[in-house]
Amino acid sequence: MPSLYRVGIDIGGTFTDATLIDEVSGRTSICKVPSTPDSPEKGFLDALTRILKDADASTDQLRYVVHSTTVATNAIIQGKTAEAAFITTEGFSDMLEIALQIRPSLYDLMFEKPKPLIPRNRCYGVTERLDPSGKVLTPLDELSVTKVAEYLKAEKISSVAICLLHSYANPAHEKKISSILQSLLPEVLITTSSDIAPEMKEYLRASTTVVNACIAPFVSEYLSGIEQTLRAEGVDAELLVMQSSGGVYTFSAAMEKPVFMVESGPASGVIAASHIGNILGHKNVISLDMGGTTAKTGLILDGTPQVTKDYEVGGQAGAIHGAGKGSGYPIRTPVIDLVEIGAGGGSIAWVDTGGALRVGPSSAGADPGPACYGTGGTKPTVTDANLVLGRLNPDYFLGGSMPLDIDLATKAIYEECASPLGLDILETANGIVEIANLAMVNAMRLISVRRGYDPRDFVMIAFGGAGPVHANRLAIEMD
Repeated sequence: MPSLYRVGIDIGGTFTDATLIDEVSGRTSICKVPSTPDSPEKGFLDALTRILKDADASTDQLRYVVHSTTVATNAIIQGKTAEAAFITTEGFSDMLEIALQIRPSLYDLMFEKPKPLIPRNRCYGVTERLDPSGKVLTPLDELSVTKVAEYLKAEKISSVAICLLHSYANPAHEKKISSILQSLLPEVLITTSSDIAPEMKEYLRASTTVVNACIAPFVSEYLSGIEQTLRAEGVDAELLVMQSSGGVYTFSAAMEKPVFMVESGPASGVIAASHIGNILGHKNVISLDMGGTTAKTGLILDGTPQVTKDYEVGGQAGAIHGAGKGSGYPIRTPVIDLVEIGAGGGSIAWVDTGGALRVGPSSAGADPGPACYGTGGTKPTVTDANLVLGRLNPDYFLGGSMPLDIDLATKAIYEECASPLGLDILETANGIVEIANLAMVNAMRLISVRRGYDPRDFVMIAFGGAGPVHANRLAIEMD
């Protein structure tokens, strides 16, 4: 019987990983290729081509292609969002500017709220009003919608977010506005709050809708590009995307509702850790996913990953759920409960103006990458420090396909950190690793101790390109 396969491909900030499973024999193959930040779909296709070749499999044997990615999150963080507009009930056009009256650091008088994804001059009010039960107080004035459509056309808007007061109770006005805009502006992508997040609290619903509208054109183009290329290569498999909640949905659904995949990559890691924990008989697990750019930790209780609807995207480096609240854009969709920090293998070590050694949150990523990659990077990273300390084999990185240059790593650490600090190379490299470890220990305490759980009652499952290198030290620190 010919083999049938399913493949999972994850695009990270530094590497793109693929896993191929033979549905008949259960045999698993893996491969890792450098990510291509300027064209993420290229890394996707490189990984797929490579893993099929290594397994001597063909595209017509694929049944499922499952994709997890941080492309939606990165679009927000990097400001690569669409030229979008916001439509709400007349008199409430300042909703995005006002936002929530909270700050991530209570006594930080210099804190500035995140800039709205849609500026005030592209926020429009239309005449209509519903009461909290959904009863119509003021009928929708379709002429006001037509006038807004004229403005949108003049501004060359590519995406629109619609969030009316109390539309969770009665979506009729939002649907009518959407219908009018679709007839007048057929090329514009439209997101309605009653479809994305039909629940109370106007700003949280509006923020979720706006995030979806701002990333929809980018994600749609990205996924459709992958789909077209796969079909051209003869891949007839079902194409699925990981959701932030740990489930999957189709490419077409992801194009319409990309807000549900903003934590796609990190969520898939927690699901895998939960599965492994259950197989090994460990119901309580702390997962540690340390990649090239960030480290993510999640809590699995009684065999089940924790899910929340209280989180933000695009916030300051730190815990994305709980700590740092108020520094990003709230999203009210189900997501695996995670704490994420800017500490990965590619996190850059530097000396601040006070003469203290710091690590992250900036990352060398895949381009130019750590100094030891020999691809143009000159800044020392956690990977460079691990190499200098002898924790990485320079001749067997990426299975021997990517040799590391220890001289370049040593030079970067000396010039950027050791020399300014007056320390020797090994002391500095050890300091870099210890600082990264401390940041991850703090994240693991946030997900466990701060929530009333004793880490000694849990098993840690570490993965990601850099996770296992640091796992033993973190386990000791967490007792």
